[in-house]
Amino acid sequence: MTLRILHVFDHSLPLHSGYTFRSANILRGQRRLGWETFHLTSPKQGQTEQLEEQVEDLRFFRTPLPTGRLSRLPLFNQWAFMRATERRLLELARRLKPDLLHAHSPVLNAYPALHVGRQLGIPVVYEIRAFWEDAAVDHGTQPEWGLRYRLTRAMETRAVRQASQVVTICGGLRGDLVARGIPLDKIGVVPNAVDIEHFSRGGMPDLALRARLGLDDNRVIGFLGSYYAYEGLDLLIEALPLILERAPDVKLLLVGGGPQEANLKAQATALNLADKVVFVGRVPHSEVNRYYDLVDLLAYPRHAMRLTDLVTPLKPLEAMAQGRLLIASDVGGHQELIEDGHTGMLFRAGDVADLADKALAALNLPDGGATLRTHGRQFVESERNWAKSIANYQDIYARALGSAL
Repeated sequence: MTLRILHVFDHSLPLHSGYTFRSANILRGQRRLGWETFHLTSPKQGQTEQLEEQVEDLRFFRTPLPTGRLSRLPLFNQWAFMRATERRLLELARRLKPDLLHAHSPVLNAYPALHVGRQLGIPVVYEIRAFWEDAAVDHGTQPEWGLRYRLTRAMETRAVRQASQVVTICGGLRGDLVARGIPLDKIGVVPNAVDIEHFSRGGMPDLALRARLGLDDNRVIGFLGSYYAYEGLDLLIEALPLILERAPDVKLLLVGGGPQEANLKAQATALNLADKVVFVGRVPHSEVNRYYDLVDLLAYPRHAMRLTDLVTPLKPLEAMAQGRLLIASDVGGHQELIEDGHTGMLFRAGDVADLADKALAALNLPDGGATLRTHGRQFVESERNWAKSIANYQDIYARALGSAL
């Protein structure tokens, strides 16, 4: 019998984010195992003209945006989104007759799946990629341990208790759930990974692009991604004067954008670093590797907080897959991915002086970082490829169904 799984996502391709890339890799990997997958997105996908949309090799069912009065009111709109998702999911589940419902965070997707699962007698697997209340703290939309934070956390815990099985992306999230009293054997881990076939070792830098950005004779420390506060790019800029004292040829290349962009530019100006920090802005996904190839050292200086201690990011894995040299703060999420001195270098989170010291040490490695780069590539090839990660769903789904696959 072919296993039929109906997935519920917050959003999907063609939107680009770590969330959508992980989702697409899961679906493709499960199909390679011979399973049949169906895919629904919540109203968070945004306004869509069609109820079904083909994106590359994947077909997505869409949920129309709710239009009632409640959908326009803060907080109440979240309830309206859940109701809209539930109605669409019920319709699809009755038609497609899946063996499993697999809801992916946030918790707004879990409750519709749990309600439909109970109604139709279908087991529900709930996958948590981050605790969204912690992300909201970093974004400044709610205080840590405030009323809304506690309510979201309670909703999450209740959903986890009701689900047949739970998936997390790393040990940090699993440990937090165990501390809440969730049995360890109810929680599976499907780590973030990379499609190693899509990554090759870094190519030669585009000299014209390098010249256009004013990087001709410079060693480059870089970050490519979204400018969220938790990423710690303010620490990277703060550390730059200490780096320049010993390595005046260094420049900082920041590619991307996000909520902290204006603050970071103001910080660079205030520190008289306007000619040393190159802000590129967002670039098309197809162009990203051209900018990676300009970078001598990638930096991931995340601040220490619940979000970064509990969640593993995808960017360092992608960097290792390309054989890049990297440094990162020693938050819990990084320690699950990077072996200090073996696949990369870690510095004390929040310690600007240690960040500068480790950056200089990495830039001045006698072998140019070749050993670290090789070990990083070997790590993702053997441990963090999607085929190995997705194989973990077999035991998780078997437990949810109560029978071996």
